[in-house]
Amino acid sequence: MRWWLLWAGWLYGLAGRIRATSYRRGWLARRKLPVPVVSVGNLTVGGTGKTPFVIRLAEGLSREGKRVAILSRGYRRGGAAPRLIVSNGAKVLGTPDEAGDEPYLMARRCPTAVVAVGADRYALGRWVLDQFPVDYVLLDDGFQHLAVQRDVDLLLVDATDFEGLRAVFPAGRLREPIGAAARASMIVVTKADRPEQAAAIADLLQPIIPGVPIAQAVFRPETLVSVADGSPQPLDWCRGKTAVLCSGIADPAAFRALAIRLGMTPVEHMIYRDHHRYTREDVTDVRAKAAAAKTDLILTTEKDAGKLAPLLAPSDGGWWAVRLGTDIVAGERELRELIAKASAGGTGTAYA
Repeated sequence: MRWWLLWAGWLYGLAGRIRATSYRRGWLARRKLPVPVVSVGNLTVGGTGKTPFVIRLAEGLSREGKRVAILSRGYRRGGAAPRLIVSNGAKVLGTPDEAGDEPYLMARRCPTAVVAVGADRYALGRWVLDQFPVDYVLLDDGFQHLAVQRDVDLLLVDATDFEGLRAVFPAGRLREPIGAAARASMIVVTKADRPEQAAAIADLLQPIIPGVPIAQAVFRPETLVSVADGSPQPLDWCRGKTAVLCSGIADPAAFRALAIRLGMTPVEHMIYRDHHRYTREDVTDVRAKAAAAKTDLILTTEKDAGKLAPLLAPSDGGWWAVRLGTDIVAGERELRELIAKASAGGTGTAYA
């Protein structure tokens, strides 16, 4: 590794440590919202599965009769408003461009949750609470957003990205030094399909987080959904079919592997940058690739589908998205206890 990358990473990590210390010692203010706050975040750049995990939490709380608000930054959204209600808990009000692709997906998947976006998450939370009765706030991508106090701090770590934990960006994939994991109330090892990978992550983190519980989660395909009209198909429907893949996500290799696991043969993969804003020209290019290869379908992610749908005709039935669900395969009881403790007025955070 080039020395200047390590040097830049050291400086980046130092800035992160100074900032975290400033909040810990009270030099920078941390403000508390008047309802329990559950933060979901990560230490690395790229995808660890925050969005499907937030959806899983919101669905679980809603089933228990809790009123949930999801607060997100709305990364790379196109709307000019500093704050936006994406869903009022009854109707989706924002578009993918206005809200950002991930908040829009959360609004679609969590129809009873209030979803809002804005850079200042505390001001956003106060604004939402002034308008809606809420029992819990879920802070999407909140681990580095230290200005808001949280009652439960969930840190997601990708089991397949052990190497990404070795160095701070730009030398590695860490947003801040790995010692920052000590702030977490719980570590959630995601993509934990292979026990040996999950165990390696746990062994790496245990000395940093003694006594902090470690959960494991896997993301599983649930169904296929038509991008054009939202109609579903069972997973077996795509087995043996050929496909052009189209994705603008942080981990395109994982999406290709998923398509293969579902029994499809990917002929080509059109890869765009994470949070890509699709154009009609992009759609034309993907269609042309599929037509030239005479594939059975075009497959994309559910996050991409929200941005592609406005560019398709209702009759355009060749585009399909994979809907993912989240299974917490270890540590669910401890997670429930943390959230229940927050609701009872305690604190689940280890931030000190």
